[in-house]
Order: sequence, then structure tokens, then C-alpha cells
Amino acid sequence: MNIKKEIFGQCPRGEKVFLYTLVNPNGITVKITNYGAIITSVTMPDKNGLRENVVLGFNTLDEYLSSEYLASYPYFGAVCGRYCNRIAGGKFTVEGVNYQLYINNGPNSLHGGQTGFDKMVWAPKTIEMPDFVGLELKYRSVHLEENYPGNLDISILYKLTHKNELQIEYKAVTDRTTVVNLTNHTYFNLNCGKENVLNHQLQINSKKRTVNDGNLIPTGEIADITNTPFDFSITKPVGQDIAALSDGYDLNYPLGNQDHKLLFAGKLSEMQTGRSVSVFTTEPGIQLYTGYYIPTLDRRFGRYSGLALETQHYPDSPNHPEFPTTVLHPGETYKSKTSLHFETSH
Repeated sequence: MNIKKEIFGQCPRGEKVFLYTLVNPNGITVKITNYGAIITSVTMPDKNGLRENVVLGFNTLDEYLSSEYLASYPYFGAVCGRYCNRIAGGKFTVEGVNYQLYINNGPNSLHGGQTGFDKMVWAPKTIEMPDFVGLELKYRSVHLEENYPGNLDISILYKLTHKNELQIEYKAVTDRTTVVNLTNHTYFNLNCGKENVLNHQLQINSKKRTVNDGNLIPTGEIADITNTPFDFSITKPVGQDIAALSDGYDLNYPLGNQDHKLLFAGKLSEMQTGRSVSVFTTEPGIQLYTGYYIPTLDRRFGRYSGLALETQHYPDSPNHPEFPTTVLHPGETYKSKTSLHFETSH
């Protein structure tokens, strides 16, 4: 197990940004930058021992900062917050006070607003232990940053273990009542982009979905999806039923995880390479997004070039008291854990 640090670039405001490379003995290498807490690459072997990057990302900070990328921004590998996913109209109420967020996704606020956690420079600290190497990232989101209430102190711990697990542990505390919903927005393509992800095999541990309106905001209805195009409870190709949808999948699957235990949420596999990633989480939901708006950049990426499995609370929860709460009070600690298990079958 080892970890190394190198310069990744410099932000327009002058902050130096670093890239951290976490390596385990089994051929798994994870690269993370403290800009946006972004996972830039995950290298793993295929069934023939070929090691390739299986997530969408860039090799330089300048590419993440480029106007071309930001114009059609897909949040490659970033931590999204203060509230990931959508809030209807960018509006919510906490303790009788109304808050209006920045509108950046049709009529809604998405992934924290104009300048979310995905564009912040986090304070890094490396950790080396016998059975894992880790990177702890900290950030203070000040009161009314992006118009969210409260000073929020966040820490994220990335741990690469000798068991081929990438664990992501989130913690946050606030000095005023606020809302919090954090996720990592990594896109997977287990054949390293040689094809899109429509032939990947996907299983999601749920037979329900939150029903959305035309703006991808939940109506409040939780629908049974057995034997519908939305049903991945039995493993099937990602693209098997995608023609029945106008654009592809972008929806929340409730996991029935009321006790906040680390439970199996889903598994993505690719038969030609033998690679798979299994997702375990303490979160109550998982958002499947098949990347139908991923831009084509320098003849790379494009529609369906990657698939995101975002562990999180439900979209627009602050406006749905019947959903698991995303409200955080002073004296409480927000805690969330997601574990990605990388495997290769021969």
C-alpha cells in the first residue's frame, strides 16, 4: 500500500492543486485531486491482466477548468454538494425561513448551484496504514455560500484497501439548521471507453423508483417497477430497455435502508474484460444516470460513454417531508459511507 503526491495545476485564484495516487498490491490505482475532491482515474486489471482506467476523467487540472468542459458540465468524478441532485425551483424552507438557490438546471438547482463543492479546493491530508492508504479532504462551506444556511464543516475520507475496496466516508457538522446531501459523481466505463456502456450488465437492489415530473423532480409517488423498463433488480444489459425512454436513465431508486447500515446497492459488470464494481452504501437511495448529456470533447466521451451510480438521499427531499430527511441540526453529525468493490473474473 502506498500513496504519492504531485502538483496537478493551479486555479485562477492562485491556489495550488495536488494529485494523489493511491496504490494497493493487487493492481488497483486510484487518483484523486483536492480540487472538487475529484476521482480522476481508477486503474484495474482485466481478466488478461491488462490494467486500464475505468472511470471518466482528465489528466490535467486545466482540462477540468476549460470553458469547453464547463459549458456542458457532467461533474466527472466530483463530490457534489451542499445538496447533490435537484431542488425544485431552487427553493426550500428551514425553520420558517425561505431560501432561494441558484438555478442551473432548467427551473431547478442542481448539485449545489453555481459554485458547488465540485469546484472548491479542499484541504488534504494523507493517511498510510497497513491495510489501507487514504486521503482526507476538508472544507468549510460558510453561512449563505450558494445561499445555504449555516457554516458547514465537511470531511471526506477516501480509503483504498488491500481488499480492492474504495471506501468513501463523509462527515459534516453545522452551526445552524441546514440541508445536506452529498455524493460522488464518478462515471464508470469498464472497457476503458472502447465502447459505450449500453452493453454493460447492471443490477440495482431495488424494485421501486421515485416518480418524476417533466423536470426530473419527484412527485412524491414511490412506484413499483417490477417488469418495467426501469427494473434492474435482475441483472440485464444497460441498453436492453433504454429505447423505451426518451433520453436514458436519470432516476432515484429507494433502497429501503432505514437503519443506515452498509447495504448492497448495485453492481455494474462488463463481460469482455471480466471487470465489475459493486456498490455498498448507508444512503437510502441510489441515482442511476446513464450519461445521455455527456459532451464529446476532443473526440472523447459523448452520449452513454459512462454511467454514474450516485449514492444519496432522494432528489428534492427538503420539499418532501415524507422522504428521508436531509435536515442537519447543530449538535448533530451528518454521516454517510459508500464502498466500491472492484473485482475481475477470469
